[in-house]
Amino acid sequence: MQVSFARNARDAVPLHAVTAAALARWLATRPKREARFLKGAGFTAKEGEVQLIAGADGSLSVAVLGLGKGDDKLALAAFPASLPAGTYRLGDVPEMQAGSAAALAWALGSYEFARYRKPKAKAMRLVLPDGADGAEISRVAQGLFLARDLINTPPNDMGPQELADAAIALAKSHGAKVSVIVGEALLKSNYPLIHAVGRGSARAPRLIDFTWGNESAPKVTLVGKGVCFDTGGYDLKPSSGMLSMKKDMGGAATVLGVASMAMSAKLNLRLRVLIPAVENSVSGTAYRPSDVFKSRKGLTVEIGNTDAEGRLVLADALAEADSEAPELLIDIATLTGAARVATGFELPPFFTDDESLAADLMRHSRETQDPVWRLPLWRGYESALSSQIADLNNNPDYAYAGAITAALFLNRFVSNTKSWAHFDIAAWTDRPKPGRPKGAEANAARALYALLKERYGR
Repeated sequence: MQVSFARNARDAVPLHAVTAAALARWLATRPKREARFLKGAGFTAKEGEVQLIAGADGSLSVAVLGLGKGDDKLALAAFPASLPAGTYRLGDVPEMQAGSAAALAWALGSYEFARYRKPKAKAMRLVLPDGADGAEISRVAQGLFLARDLINTPPNDMGPQELADAAIALAKSHGAKVSVIVGEALLKSNYPLIHAVGRGSARAPRLIDFTWGNESAPKVTLVGKGVCFDTGGYDLKPSSGMLSMKKDMGGAATVLGVASMAMSAKLNLRLRVLIPAVENSVSGTAYRPSDVFKSRKGLTVEIGNTDAEGRLVLADALAEADSEAPELLIDIATLTGAARVATGFELPPFFTDDESLAADLMRHSRETQDPVWRLPLWRGYESALSSQIADLNNNPDYAYAGAITAALFLNRFVSNTKSWAHFDIAAWTDRPKPGRPKGAEANAARALYALLKERYGR
């Protein structure tokens, strides 16, 4: 989807938004006919309530949105779905929802995944609000739409090859250098864990690797889990658990979304993106519980559960990323159900030992209203990763704190990097809100981009 804004406000319909607490005072400032209509229609400014008001000629003259408590920065995303085709402009809107927030909300509210059905054809444009940077809003929205489209695409059309194709297209569009290691070549290049997880599928596993930016600029590396479908392997998931597994490559999609934003903004960094892309299948060549593999880092890993595959493919990719000792290393993955139990779908946890990075991430999360929450890398649980015959077991011998033990497993493959953070995201919206429809979501992408922009903006 392309994002564009109108420049000419002539004949644009004004869009007003008001909180429930301010409604009575606000109505007193409105034209009598408008106020009478809203009162007669029973408008109470509850969250998401949209009221359209016609003019004397019968055409739409004003639209009003209820904000409820007014604590959702992206609340104006409710407008596009409720309005007819036309050109609109901001009217009376609280400061929190105005300017750039309004423009981004409008863009996100216009998102539609229409690959498999006829799109809703509505020619709708918003006059760019004062103070909003249209190019910046568009790059953020396009990055999010890229990630959402990839996650929403079903696995028959989004396997390791298709994910690689999407990454290659993005990389080439920005002049990045890209390489892909496929199938048996993974063993020759010493990526044994990526190969082990993906070898059971007829769709060959691969490692996608691209770099962009000035080689002398600070090194920032993004690693995304690209499990395009996860059956659980021999530790087979129930059918109900498989229904959402097209989103198991959500970490990779989110990384590509962030990379799209960073490259489009021409940030002053040397960006590297690593995506292990696999399908975790059941077959005669699939890896088994009790198998032992030597990882790229040299650590041996006993397979306690084939459904804990994400941490395996990430381990090899993180080891490669860490070999360059980047200034900042971020990995993003739909890694554990334990993270969803702990913080739900809306509040993905992240893990880091860098206090400054943690503080910056929380600040950008609040400012962008892109929620994340820090959980501890509690070293007291590291013993749960032990194995009687190998250096590590991928299935912790502990029934609790699954998100933490998974993060601790990944941390064993990062030793040279100056600053590392791991995000355990859902990549999915289960309770829709304006601009965040039910389905794919690039959790933390906006907060991470804001962090990169602050640190590496020109």
